[in-house]
Amino acid sequence: MTAEGNDTGTGTPMQNGLTSLREVACRYQANEIRPEDLPMIAAEALATGLDTPTLCELAGWPRNADARKIRNAFEQALSESEIELPDPGLARRHALRRLAARLINGEIAPADLATDDWWETEAETAAERSFVALIPQCECCIEYTLGLDQQTWATQLRIAALALTSSPPIGPGC
Repeated sequence: MTAEGNDTGTGTPMQNGLTSLREVACRYQANEIRPEDLPMIAAEALATGLDTPTLCELAGWPRNADARKIRNAFEQALSESEIELPDPGLARRHALRRLAARLINGEIAPADLATDDWWETEAETAAERSFVALIPQCECCIEYTLGLDQQTWATQLRIAALALTSSPPIGPGC
């Protein structure tokens, strides 16, 4: 089986499954997917027509299986599907764009951005740098560095998020 898929989502179920599995690989590499969710993701990939020995095996594992074994099996299943794990930095940059979209859509509050190490993301574009520069290192930094001007900060953050999500795609990935 080859990983030649149609990235438009209008191909065969197997091609769409490969596209979905590529996105999962990117999100996995960006630490957005927990290992205990991978057996169900493997089962969903099988339902789209993907079929590799390790994917079949992983789909039958319980959520509470050893996380290292789940990771190893998932990475083996990707290899069998001829899907490479993206560069961690690129995967993180894609995750940053998804985070900006979630902020714009109101799925998360500006303060929620301080709960992860987003400020450490190696931004490469001006839009990424502008967004990352506004993300505080921790929740207490919001109060100490912004004080009563949190509304202005939240507005600037949303503007930067909109600029990031409106900027040209950063390349292959998810």
